[in-house]
Amino acid sequence: MSARTGLKASFVVGFDGQQHVLWRQGEVVFEGGQILFVGRDFPGEVSQWIDYGHALIGPGFIDLDALGDLDSTVLALDNGSEWHMGRTWSEQYLRRGPQECYSAEEELFKYRYAFAQLIRNGITTAMPITSMYYRRWAETYEEFAGVAQVATELGLRTYLGPCYMSGMTYAKADGSPAQHWDETAGLAGLAAAERFFRDYDGHHQGLIRGALLPDRIETCTPELLARSAALQAELAAPLRLHCCQSRFEVNLVRELRGVSSLQWLEGFGLLNRQTILPHGIYLDAPDDLARLRESGASLVHCPVVFAREGEALDSFGAYLEQGINLAMGTDTFPADMLDNLRQGLSIARVMDGNAERTRIIDLYNAATLGGARALGRDDLGRLAPGARADITVFRLGAFHQGPFFDPIKNLVTAGHGDDCIASYIDGRCVMQNGRLPGIDLQVLQGRADLLFQKQMQHHALRAPGEPYWRELFHPVIPYADTTSARAPLSDVGPPGE
Repeated sequence: MSARTGLKASFVVGFDGQQHVLWRQGEVVFEGGQILFVGRDFPGEVSQWIDYGHALIGPGFIDLDALGDLDSTVLALDNGSEWHMGRTWSEQYLRRGPQECYSAEEELFKYRYAFAQLIRNGITTAMPITSMYYRRWAETYEEFAGVAQVATELGLRTYLGPCYMSGMTYAKADGSPAQHWDETAGLAGLAAAERFFRDYDGHHQGLIRGALLPDRIETCTPELLARSAALQAELAAPLRLHCCQSRFEVNLVRELRGVSSLQWLEGFGLLNRQTILPHGIYLDAPDDLARLRESGASLVHCPVVFAREGEALDSFGAYLEQGINLAMGTDTFPADMLDNLRQGLSIARVMDGNAERTRIIDLYNAATLGGARALGRDDLGRLAPGARADITVFRLGAFHQGPFFDPIKNLVTAGHGDDCIASYIDGRCVMQNGRLPGIDLQVLQGRADLLFQKQMQHHALRAPGEPYWRELFHPVIPYADTTSARAPLSDVGPPGE
């Protein structure tokens, strides 16, 4: 039998069957991967007690749009149009033939780096997302066999599958957007996703679960969506599809299909309780909100990445009042769920024009119970007997958190991901004292810096006219010691370039 372990701290977030509740001087006891007890004064024997002192023990965060990448969205910040800077494919690049930015080994490294970031920030369940702009065309079965191995080594609970698509948006010579279609590639990607699901769903004692992960609604043909819907029903699989996330998308879907994005999905039977939709910001029909509510589909709220572009859900509280299940996603760097809760709270209140409609607990619930509900899991997102032992420990009393008054409020208003000091996933300690076993974070960071530079250089291939890559990226403050974008790498940029 596995050892019985007990954790203690000044505060524990328990679950009473209906809601999270707070225990002062609380205890959590688990054996193997299952929680046995939450409360005070456990009456049984325990092999080991670990006392974390002034800290909050709580359920691990569930991230359903978790960055599995070296984030490219940060490159677009204050950097002009994505077409000019080479993030979006140019027509010239498409005609010449798309190329992989990274080698197969480098692709796996970026997942190792990203998964370490997720664990470091208190995320215990992840459904990863990566950018297809840097791929020749979507993802492969072989690649995700390797990703599953990386997740297994780190101990992260993941919902995995290769992304697939039958289209890609590109920029024509005048900068206007157009769609390139490849139905054969899309259906081959779906076949790879099915193969992965059948081979890996339930792998590693259930920590690896399969999911169907088509790219975006506007990059899917009717045939690809119809077959995805049939496969979802056959496998009873969660399916995530980025939807209602931009005006461009909803306008394009209406132009191509004659209906709103949600109406189009509904026509395929893809609005159901196992459908997970980031980001749901732009609804395009008067009854779309009701359509979403009645379907039971879940929205994944990613406030930080959209706020950077001046966009926001209108509003978190309004959707919640309609009975729509809301989960959370980070989607960008940093993979800091606390930052998303903090900014999400402020953004929702600004959108509402008041502080009454959306509360801290609403965001916290979305990152725990809402994510579990989206996955159809009543054993995640909570600390209660019978639940899986996915547990995080956040330190309290740090100087940057300010005077202590309430554990959740202190963390959401002033905490950050680095305050997570320990993490247990399915009862396995995957991080202790901020350290991941067998992972040198400095070494990991050094290689990530080098690969990110490679990603930046890849922009030159996709930008119109193939300019020198450094000319595509503008520093916030101009360099005083050089006037040339072609300066030697050792002269500008972070050490190690």
